[in-house]
Amino acid sequence: MKLGANSVLFGGYDLETAFKYIAMSGYDGIEISAIDGMSQHLALDNWRETAPKIRSLAQTYSLELLAMEQPSRDKAKMEQAMQAAVEAGIPVINCGPGGETGDEDSLQQTIDELGELAEMAERYGVTLCVKAHVGRAIYNTPTTLKVMEGISSPAFGIDMDPSHIYRAGENPVEAIAAVISRVKHVHIRDCKGRQQGPGKPEMQANGRGDIDLVGYVRVLHENGYEGPLDLEIIGAKDYAVDQCIVIAAEARGHMQACLQACGAR
Repeated sequence: MKLGANSVLFGGYDLETAFKYIAMSGYDGIEISAIDGMSQHLALDNWRETAPKIRSLAQTYSLELLAMEQPSRDKAKMEQAMQAAVEAGIPVINCGPGGETGDEDSLQQTIDELGELAEMAERYGVTLCVKAHVGRAIYNTPTTLKVMEGISSPAFGIDMDPSHIYRAGENPVEAIAAVISRVKHVHIRDCKGRQQGPGKPEMQANGRGDIDLVGYVRVLHENGYEGPLDLEIIGAKDYAVDQCIVIAAEARGHMQACLQACGAR
């Protein structure tokens, strides 16, 4: 597995700051945030200028470009994201499911839209992933399995985030085992309690919460998963840079310990 961090943790700072401190924290790679309102690291309307810079920074800081997070399922925006990914050399685009929890029509619409986007991903030669998200149409294991059944494209995969699964009332270790056959990207963070949000950024750092992340990583390893394991900490846009660095470094140490505990490193 390749340890990475989403640049959104450094959303209050420029992209090079994110590269610099993610590299210093010991990560293998980086996930580029294209999340409106949380960072300006990849503004898709200006991707032609930004994509070469991303490629250059990856070389400068010796970080592999593991993924991009662009939550919208809007076709025009997603096509821009795919074009940017091809130009920068980013293999995976993670998006959000949208829709409403408990609404079957909303779930089917989500599946249909993701299916069309997966066909677009095939044309661009990238992988599109979606994760279960609290409050959205895809929010737990049963709804994730329905998406897996509904989309057969080889350019489509599941992105698993244990904090969302945990807050949906499930055991993330059991959940990852149920969908591992289609997992092509993993977001990781901790969570204290099963409330709607993931908590303060520092409490999302791996090891601070209630989730069995060692067991979660063990399932990935035992099933031969070799893809990205990207830390995703949200809500730190107004944090001082040293606070962001501490979170990145603390979480990376825990990730490394999880890999060692299950024999993956």
